[in-house]
Amino acid sequence: MRAPAPEVPASEGIHERKADHLDLCRSDRVEFRAATTLLECVKLLHQSLPELAVDEVTTEVELLGRRLRAPVVIAAMTGGHEQAASINRTLATVAGERGLGFGLGSQRAMQRDPSMRWTYRVREWAPDVLLLGNIGVVQARETPTKELETLVGDVGADALCVHLNPAMELIQSDGDRDFRGCVRTLARLSEELSVPVVAKETGNGLSPQTIEKLVAAGVRYVDTSGAGGTSWVGVEALRAEGVRRATGHCLWDWGIPTAPSIHYASQAGLTTIATGGIRSGLDAARAIALGAHAAGIARPLLEAFTEEGEDGVCRYLDQVLHELHSVMLLSGARSIEELRRAPKIVSGELTAWLQASAGPA
Repeated sequence: MRAPAPEVPASEGIHERKADHLDLCRSDRVEFRAATTLLECVKLLHQSLPELAVDEVTTEVELLGRRLRAPVVIAAMTGGHEQAASINRTLATVAGERGLGFGLGSQRAMQRDPSMRWTYRVREWAPDVLLLGNIGVVQARETPTKELETLVGDVGADALCVHLNPAMELIQSDGDRDFRGCVRTLARLSEELSVPVVAKETGNGLSPQTIEKLVAAGVRYVDTSGAGGTSWVGVEALRAEGVRRATGHCLWDWGIPTAPSIHYASQAGLTTIATGGIRSGLDAARAIALGAHAAGIARPLLEAFTEEGEDGVCRYLDQVLHELHSVMLLSGARSIEELRRAPKIVSGELTAWLQASAGPA
């Protein structure tokens, strides 16, 4: 009989996993292999007579109770590890200076080990930034609302992202295996939590059936995190062994692309943050034209930080914002609301995805 593997303290296991995630996500080896976001199937119609001056185009938008200077969120990446502290502080500072939003990585590590709280605390550096907390739906299921309020209050978050991640959990050797009761959990938090709840996928997108359940649970905000960007199944596959590693490679491209995820959510009337493979201002504009209220960028900014520090992050974001502003003028859109209604052509594989119906849940 094989001897049982030695037990690793929960906090130590999470600590190591966070470090692995950071190391793996610093390069493009964890991208989806074949699947794309399908945002390339969205073409905004060029307007040769926009009847606009550059200074008239405004990217300001209201999101989760805060006014942003542009509809861009630095999406959830990290926390719970020493490396995470400098990354979070730098990215939150840059977001605050540019009037953007900022999302923390999963706060499970600080929930398990309070000594890790400091790696998530960014309010001192970004007092006015739109700040999104983060916890897994399975962990939220096991946690009283009062304790989650404390988790939100500890970092001064404006909203709590509750992430949905069954695909990546199945590949983790110590991942969750029971996903029952999650809809009830979201309904409880939507009713009881003092800040808005954002249902956030983790790289596999949102189906019409999932959207239907979220609406019924009272959720009003979603983060698509669609297929086409970072494959978190792939990330976990690179960490796994044996059958789980093989399954992770088999399911590397599993999920619903970002573009149809945006469509399903916006058609249901949900305030939608489009994440998953957003790399440019053009990507952000296409997402907004499909109905998103904002776009989120994660791994490209981690790569920029790794290569050039804060200067690299600033240059990358400034390029994205300039591209978004330019696309808006060339589409004849004076505001983000006008961009959401801008004339567009949808073609290719995306048209088939948009025809998917909710059907029985």
